Amino acid sequence: MPNTAARNNRDGQSDARFDLANRLFFRLYQCANLLHKTGTRAVEAEGLTTQQWAVLGALSRESARNGMAMGELARYLMVTRQNLSGVISRMERDGHVAIAQGGQDRRARLVSMTTSGRHVWQDLAQPKIRAYYAQALAEFSGDDLSHALHYLLKLVGSMQRLDEGPQPGQNKKPR
Repeated sequence: MPNTAARNNRDGQSDARFDLANRLFFRLYQCANLLHKTGTRAVEAEGLTTQQWAVLGALSRESARNGMAMGELARYLMVTRQNLSGVISRMERDGHVAIAQGGQDRRARLVSMTTSGRHVWQDLAQPKIRAYYAQALAEFSGDDLSHALHYLLKLVGSMQRLDEGPQPGQNKKPR
């Protein structure tokens, strides 16, 4: 009788591999939830959430110095435009970002960090984010961080390919 761990399911994936994948994705789910909970707690005195922290981080990059189109920002953060729109509206209300028309396309919206937003990001939030990272990663060596980043980037790439292609269980559309 074959070993249970070596049995394959309908997709040809071994039960052992499926169990490991299930545990991995569940731990990622827990990490994401804890990041939102504890990360928001780290920057809540500045009136920020982890989603707003991510937006300010994206807009603080040199390549975004002149702002980013809403669609470009959504793709960079890997969120839907609808979800991003609500976050951006609250950030605009709080004075952290400004929205302007983007170039030739009058429908395009360009999001940029305001002077006030830059102050919140650089002077108030960054020290707290650094402390948060130090605490959360205290038990990680430099090699641990490098390996974790490598594997997360590999997983993100695989998931992006899934996002761009047919959904699991669906056949490719004929050309």
